[in-house]
Amino acid sequence: MLDPTIPRDALVAAALRLAAERPWADVTLVDIAEAAGRTLPDLKKEFGSKGEIIAAFTGVVDDEVLARAPKRTPAQPVRDTLFEVIMCRFDVLAPYRSGLRSIVQSGLPDPAQVRPALESQRWMLEAAGVNTAGLEGGFKVAGLATLYGSVFRVWLADDDPGQARTMAALDRRLRRGERTLTRIEEVCSGLTRFVSAAMPRGFRASPRASDDATAGAAPGNTPSTPGI
Repeated sequence: MLDPTIPRDALVAAALRLAAERPWADVTLVDIAEAAGRTLPDLKKEFGSKGEIIAAFTGVVDDEVLARAPKRTPAQPVRDTLFEVIMCRFDVLAPYRSGLRSIVQSGLPDPAQVRPALESQRWMLEAAGVNTAGLEGGFKVAGLATLYGSVFRVWLADDDPGQARTMAALDRRLRRGERTLTRIEEVCSGLTRFVSAAMPRGFRASPRASDDATAGAAPGNTPSTPGI
């Protein structure tokens, strides 16, 4: 997954190796550069902080998960697909578990890690066939981030090859989250109807504007109503 012949990958791999050997808080950028066989100026060209290195690792993991994740079948519940996607992620992360433990134990994450972490949740939802667009999608991403964070900590401490504790925690949280997701969808649907009804007439598309927007569209391919 990480190619040591690529400078960026070599630095990420070195950082994770060092994190597995000693507390992440004690690892410096100089240490990482030297462990990768690079200079500090070489590292500076790629990363500005240890947080950016971990963020890059998160992106690499995302790519691997999307490549490996099973495709959802039409009859398969979203919960089951998401279970498989998240367990796939844990499989990808398994070789780096010791380093990740050290990083988590170091305290609060670097700000550079926050956005990539949320992007990971979005991509896992999309891989499970869940639409993450709009306000409703934002709530789903935030909800999965909370769920994943709690199960991730269980996984870090789960040394059982069968990962029984991890799977049990994930299944439990997903069942609870499924009910929350239904409520979120209901709230967002109601909010959308309320905003549409309260919108001043002048802000609504006129019939002529609607006709212009759909002019030339092929039969059966007429664009949906703007804003939906």
